[in-house]
Amino acid sequence: MAVFGHTFPFYPGPKPVFPVDTTLAVITTIFLTALVTFIIILPGIRGKMRLFWLLRVVTSLFIGAVILAVNFSSEWSVGQVNTNTTYKAFSPRRVSVDVGLQVGLGGVNVTLTGTPVQQLNETIHYNEEFTWRLGESYADEYVEALEKGLPDPVLYLAEKFTPRSPCGLYNQYRLAGHYASAMLWVAFLCWLLANVMLSMPVLVYGGHMLLATGIFQLLALFFFSMATSHTPSCPLHLGTAVLRTYHGPAFWTTLITGLLCVLLGLVMAVAHKMQPQRLKAFFNSNAEDPVLDWSPEEGGLLSPRYRPMAESPEPQDIPLSEASSEACLKEEYLLEPDCAL
Repeated sequence: MAVFGHTFPFYPGPKPVFPVDTTLAVITTIFLTALVTFIIILPGIRGKMRLFWLLRVVTSLFIGAVILAVNFSSEWSVGQVNTNTTYKAFSPRRVSVDVGLQVGLGGVNVTLTGTPVQQLNETIHYNEEFTWRLGESYADEYVEALEKGLPDPVLYLAEKFTPRSPCGLYNQYRLAGHYASAMLWVAFLCWLLANVMLSMPVLVYGGHMLLATGIFQLLALFFFSMATSHTPSCPLHLGTAVLRTYHGPAFWTTLITGLLCVLLGLVMAVAHKMQPQRLKAFFNSNAEDPVLDWSPEEGGLLSPRYRPMAESPEPQDIPLSEASSEACLKEEYLLEPDCAL
């Protein structure tokens, strides 16, 4: 066995584990890059609008990042327990480990960490994922795990979520994940439309789309909770302990963000009825459409400044004969009187 690094020759070693979920890392990097870009151009905004603009950007990016992150998160339902259990099949030797279970919208993630990590002359540190997304087979992934000879606690938890398991966890969580994921994608589309409308002079419709964003997030929570609440009792025994699951960080983060979107949408609807001018001032939107007023001292055509229609001089209807006479009177000391009608 020394040739194999003091491990069982018929079991592969644990695969390397990235400390952070790669999908969540990519989403976080994208939104942080967008936030840094906006902060760089922040000094170009003057006055109080700088604070208002920063508040709008940070809130919008936070909502969008949460919607995408929770959709790919595996922490909708989580559980962890420390136990003393068997480690490998056909071996009576037991190990002390921390067993973790994370159930997401697209699959199950099982972690196994030894306490201490080094036991039985090997490193006990596993992080295995089993997915049921569209186009993927959970049963095939479970068969591959059996062929690789993963530790008993990992295979035990994975087996509870197989389609043929009498627990029925597969159908419950799979349907809940599909419906909740669909609602979150609709919420993300509403968030995009809300940003487009809030950048245009249609603030009330932007508020409506923000309200719809929150409603669809709450619908995702409703579908996930209703489907998982009817899960039959299936205790997860691991050695001398029982693993119990509860709502994880992704669930509560979605709830907070959904309520925030609903609150902001209602506030915008009320402000549109009660204080429309202040709402437009917060979003830097004028009541009337501006017209161009060119100022030569500010750079001519290259430096336009805008003036509302109310401030523009009203056009005066001057008869052609009177205009011609006035022009002739002003220029009669330079020109000959050839403007007589």
